[in-house]
Amino acid sequence: VQLQASGGGSVQGGGSLRLSCAASSRTFSNYNMGWFRQAPGKEREFVAAIRWSGGNTYYADSVKGRFTISRVIATKTVYLQMNNLKPEDTAAYYCVAQRGFIASTVSRRDVWDYWGQGTQVTVSS
Repeated sequence: VQLQASGGGSVQGGGSLRLSCAASSRTFSNYNMGWFRQAPGKEREFVAAIRWSGGNTYYADSVKGRFTISRVIATKTVYLQMNNLKPEDTAAYYCVAQRGFIASTVSRRDVWDYWGQGTQVTVSS
């Protein structure tokens, strides 16, 4: 499974961006997907995840109410709509995928099998 993320950029605080991540694999089915982010000098942290079957969503507390994760099954694409962005959202954002979903572990980095390249989001104050 290969994951191609796009949509990063620079925006002023309060603005919006939408990230996209397309999965390329003929055998891709029922892979749960999500996003992590990593700011300079900080550990990579969980942002959001979506269960492929059923569409249940999960968010880090820091982005609840501002970010929305969604997916389009037909195109194997996951989106992260980010509204009311803050300077502390500045980071490289990574798309992830896995099978064998367990909700209680979704924020752990080690449960995600596939990682895409990062896409940079920069929010200025």
